[in-house]
Amino acid sequence: MERLIGNAIVGQSGGPTAAINATLAGVIRAVIENSDKDGRVIEKLYGMRNGIEGLLNENIVDLTDIFADTSKIDTLENTPAAALGSCRKKLPRVGEDDTVFEKLIAIFKKYNIRYFFYIGGNDSMDTVAKLSKYLEGNDYEMRVIGVPKTIDNDLMGTDHTPGFGSAAKYIAVTMQEIIRDCSVYTVKAVTIVEIMGRDSGWLTAASAIGRVVNGVAPDLVYLPERAFDMDRFMDDVRAALEKHPNVVIAVSEGLRDADGRYVGEGTQSGAVDVFGHKYLSGTGKALELAVKEKIGCKVRSVELNISQRCASHLASKTDITESVRIGRAAVEAAIDGASCKMMVFERTSKESYVCEIGYADVSEIANKIRTVDERFINSEGNNVTDECAEYLLPLICGEVNAEYSKGLPKHIII
Repeated sequence: MERLIGNAIVGQSGGPTAAINATLAGVIRAVIENSDKDGRVIEKLYGMRNGIEGLLNENIVDLTDIFADTSKIDTLENTPAAALGSCRKKLPRVGEDDTVFEKLIAIFKKYNIRYFFYIGGNDSMDTVAKLSKYLEGNDYEMRVIGVPKTIDNDLMGTDHTPGFGSAAKYIAVTMQEIIRDCSVYTVKAVTIVEIMGRDSGWLTAASAIGRVVNGVAPDLVYLPERAFDMDRFMDDVRAALEKHPNVVIAVSEGLRDADGRYVGEGTQSGAVDVFGHKYLSGTGKALELAVKEKIGCKVRSVELNISQRCASHLASKTDITESVRIGRAAVEAAIDGASCKMMVFERTSKESYVCEIGYADVSEIANKIRTVDERFINSEGNNVTDECAEYLLPLICGEVNAEYSKGLPKHIII
């Protein structure tokens, strides 16, 4: 395919992770290093502050200049959150109100932007799909690539998503520590740990990884893939208390009953974001109050909250390494002619963990949810299988060697 010479722009969107900046670092490295005997294909890399929202306001920075000292990229790889800032802006449907797309094209032309990279989750892929569709009927040549990111691991078409492995590691490690802390007393007690996950329970499933490592895992694990029944839950708790006095339970924030009502709805604000998603939390607290009322034992709830996605001190080396790789691969794929795609991971070996990088049509991925496989949930719906834990284990392996200064990790601010 004929080379497309011009500038590129990259943005970050949705909830931040401990690895989203590693993906950004991969994009930056690939752009800086990619040149041939005829010169660079991508001449300059811009960054959009606060995603597509910032781009519409021309709030952009020159990343080629900022990272001329490439040693800064090493620090970026181990910096949590979205260094460029994020947003949750929903673009209109193509043909509904095209003024926003016309404005984007005008900005692309002004800065000679021919490559667009957007790092994000499901809602971000919606942006990539819409922009790609609009460009199909436009004479301005561009290549648009979605680069996956989400701790929820709920994107279709990919084995897993960058950011998930580090969040899963934090959850698996924290759960080990909570279980050991709870085990020191003989008084009957229930500890309920609420973990992020609106529609898919991959993060909550990660709480059980310890079972295939050292046999230590929560007594019960509840995912949003199964309708939650309060009476059955109480029976499960009572049965667990009969076995030992210190029961630890992992629950997804998105637990819903058979009627679709969130378990924690009574403790939530009811507010929604621009994509129509309710702000969730309070499931653990609702279950804590229910156990206290119906069983009467000592009970507490722990909400891990945003620490799950920003704990870069406990990042998975596998996750960080793969995040850099997929950022690089996105640039290489675009230069080779790919567009309207999302980069994906493909697990190519069952005997040992091997993952290759490819891409798939973003239109087949956006606005779809990948839930936990049925084979990974036990028949009672109150735990995950060993097969699930084995499947997730490689994603949390390895520790990063972050740079520290006077006891604190070094981060970079763009």
